[in-house]
Amino acid sequence: MANDGAAESKVAITAAILGNIAIAFTKFVAAAFTGSSAMISEGIHSLVDTGNGGLMLLGIRLSRRAPDFEHPFGHGRELYFWSLIVAIAIFAMGSGTSIYEGVTHLISPQPLTKPFWNYLVLAFAFIFEGTTWVFGWRAFRVTKGRSGIFTAIHRSKDPASFLVFFEDSAALLGLVFAFLGIFLGRLLHNEYLDGVASVMIGLLLGVVSIFLAYESKGLLIGEGVDAETLGRIRKLVEADEDVAHLSRLLTVYFGPHEVLLTLDLKFRDELSAIDVRAAVKRVQATVREKHPDITRIYFASESVAHEEAE
Repeated sequence: MANDGAAESKVAITAAILGNIAIAFTKFVAAAFTGSSAMISEGIHSLVDTGNGGLMLLGIRLSRRAPDFEHPFGHGRELYFWSLIVAIAIFAMGSGTSIYEGVTHLISPQPLTKPFWNYLVLAFAFIFEGTTWVFGWRAFRVTKGRSGIFTAIHRSKDPASFLVFFEDSAALLGLVFAFLGIFLGRLLHNEYLDGVASVMIGLLLGVVSIFLAYESKGLLIGEGVDAETLGRIRKLVEADEDVAHLSRLLTVYFGPHEVLLTLDLKFRDELSAIDVRAAVKRVQATVREKHPDITRIYFASESVAHEEAE
């Protein structure tokens, strides 16, 4: 399942990059012909999404490097770092530039010319964005399961699995803002609505960037598995016949599918050192069989310490 999700994510990101390159070009051409502020903002939006896709592919590649002396737990968190950079890029380049463009147009509104080009480009953009959204939804659906969308995003430890879906959803909503700004501006003969649409697109990108930054921050600092999973792990460990008492479990993600688990437990007093070692191996095998993402398991055990002292 993990490999399927990773493959789906890479396909979705690649499709999004190719789609956004084409969309950005057509939007900027339309903006040059018509002078639409909303179309310029949408072009910037697609250009930023293109760069963000490249950064996520870079993060995926770097996160798969093998552990070394300076990084004994591997480079899995590279992905979380680059997802944070993506959030900053959306805020600085996408949101900031779109709001600036919109405010400039509100201060000095310009009448739109040749609106047909705007409508044509928006229609094609909606088709392209809808196509990449489907790829993003497929990648996200692998990890979503039966959970709600926002719950699944919060629980996911792989930003690549939901980034394309989230960005393309925002992009489709941005296209709606751009269309309404242009259409209503022409219908009501109000030159300001185009600038308002640009500001709305900028605010939308700002919300997206803040949400992504919040999720990336938690992952970068270090999050553990959810309470439900932790409960299942506890039951597995406590079910072992040689475990007398389990004090606590500590987990932390070092990558989307790399979890460190520390078990603070006590084995039965009558066990020999050989029995304790056998119990340790058995517990490790049991946990890893049910939770393959747990790649490292460490024991803080009174029984182990007692036997080693003897």
